[in-house]
Amino acid sequence: MEKTQGAAAIEAILFTMGDSVTLKALCEALEETMDELNEQIDYLKEKYSAANSGIHLIELEESLQLCTKKEMYPVLIKIAQTPKKLQLTDSLLETLSIIAYRQPVTKAEVERIRGVNSDHAVNRLVEFGLAAELGRMDAPGRPILFGTTEEFLRSFGVKSVEELPSLDAVKVEEFKKEAEAEIDVKLDI
Repeated sequence: MEKTQGAAAIEAILFTMGDSVTLKALCEALEETMDELNEQIDYLKEKYSAANSGIHLIELEESLQLCTKKEMYPVLIKIAQTPKKLQLTDSLLETLSIIAYRQPVTKAEVERIRGVNSDHAVNRLVEFGLAAELGRMDAPGRPILFGTTEEFLRSFGVKSVEELPSLDAVKVEEFKKEAEAEIDVKLDI
């Protein structure tokens, strides 16, 4: 398929689906190789990078999605109902960080790391679509395994969890010392 025709077909598919579509599904639908698909994706990225385009193409792991450019938000809120903004408290962010860096992870593991019951936090993250059940652990009781979702990737502007900042070993040690000092103060040691 010619590059511009293929790009038009990708646009049509992504627009119609509204959600992300896997690269594999696009290759199958267009009956093209991954190299041919990548040429069309590059063409679309260049097309959407123009200042007169209100949309852009985002990559999420092995998927693509059409999204509105952030600069268009002020215009959109005038016509659309104001979107509900997620309120991520410190405890939700802490729980989400543990899930993102340790996935797949059980609720018990999250609670062990946080030191507090995390039922509410995990349930809220699932409700917000930032975390999801990935399956069950092959262990007694078969606990549920949790991980992040495409919505998490979209919300934090990364293609995959590999793009998350790495944890610096020195910083981790500093955090541990701060936490231990905080515990000592609370226990009056």
